[in-house]
Amino acid sequence: MQRKIIVTGSHGVIGRAAAIRLAGQTDAKVYGLARRTEPAIPGVEAISVDLTRPDQVRDAVAGIRDVTHVVFGAYIEKQTAAEKSELNVAILRNLMDAVEETSPNLRHVTFYQGGKAYGADLGPFKTPAREDDPRLMPPNFYYDQEDHLRERQRGKDWAFTALRPEAVCGFAVGNPMNLSMVIAVYAAISKELGIPLRFPGTEAAYRALYQVTSADILAEAADWAGRTPAARNEIFNITNGDYFRWQHMWPKIARMFGMDWADPVPTPLTTYMTDKGPLWDRMVAKYGLQPIVYEKIASWAFGDFIFNSGFDNISSTIKARQAGFHACIDTEYMFEGLFRRLRDDRIIPPLP
Repeated sequence: MQRKIIVTGSHGVIGRAAAIRLAGQTDAKVYGLARRTEPAIPGVEAISVDLTRPDQVRDAVAGIRDVTHVVFGAYIEKQTAAEKSELNVAILRNLMDAVEETSPNLRHVTFYQGGKAYGADLGPFKTPAREDDPRLMPPNFYYDQEDHLRERQRGKDWAFTALRPEAVCGFAVGNPMNLSMVIAVYAAISKELGIPLRFPGTEAAYRALYQVTSADILAEAADWAGRTPAARNEIFNITNGDYFRWQHMWPKIARMFGMDWADPVPTPLTTYMTDKGPLWDRMVAKYGLQPIVYEKIASWAFGDFIFNSGFDNISSTIKARQAGFHACIDTEYMFEGLFRRLRDDRIIPPLP
C-alpha cells in the first residue's frame, strides 16, 4: 500500500533529511509543507503554507487528501517558554485538524522532541538520559505537543512516535539549530583570517562528554517509526550511537579544513561572528560560493549554547535498539562527510 506522507518544516535540517529519505522509498509520495519552497527537494512536492494560519493549512491539505503519515518537523522560536509552547502546539493542532478531516486512513504521526525534555538547556542533568525519566517543570512544548497527540488519538486507529535527537547535524540553510553549519562557517572564516581553529566555548564544555545526531540517522528513524508496530505511541532517543569530547574531536575537525588548532578560548560567537558578513561576501565572490545571505547561513546563538554546555550530555538509545532500530554512524565520519558535501555544494570554500 502506498504511503502518502506530509513532512512539515521540509526546509529545516530535520524535515529536509526526512523528506529526502522518504521520497527515496518506492512506496511513498511525499509532500513538503513549509513557508518557502526553494530550493527544490528532488521527489518532493513542495507546498507553501503558513502553519499558524488554519485557513491556509486546510486549503493545502485539502489538495492532498488521504494522507497516511505525517512527519511533523516544523518549529517556531519564541522568547518565553509559555509563548513557545502555545504557538508550537497551535501549529500542530492546525495541521492535525486539517489532516483528520480529509484523511480517514491516517496511520501514523512522527514528531520530534530533544534534550530539553531532560533539561539539557537548564544545566547538568541525569545521564544517561532515559525516555522514562520524569518530566520537568512546565511549560515545555515537547510535553504539550505530546499531550495533545495522546489526547487526540484516543480511540482512533492512528498512532504517534516521538523521536528525541541531540544537536542535529545535517544540511539546511537558515535553520536555527544546525551544529554542522555553525562549525563549518566558523572554521572557514577562521581559515580565511589565517588564525588557528580554536574551540570557542568553555574549558568545561571542551572536556565534557557529548553526543550528536546525524540528520540522516534521524530521517531513517522517522521512516522506521512509521512502519513499525513496536514504535506505536512510544518515545525514543535517537543519536549517532557514540560519544565524544570536543578536546579530541576539535583537532580532527581542524585537520578536515587543513588548519592548525590552538587551545580553547571562550569567544562568544554572537559577539565575534555577527560582523563577519562583509568578509563572507568577499569569500563568496572569491571561491564562487552560493550567494546565501550571511545572516541565514548559521545560528551563532545556537553555537554558543552548545559550546558552553559544560556538563556531560548522554542519552541511552537502548530502548530504540530493543524495538528494532539499529542505525548508527561514527561522528567523526559524519562530520567529514557533511563538510565535504558543503564543499561540493559550494556552501563553503574548498577543503584540502
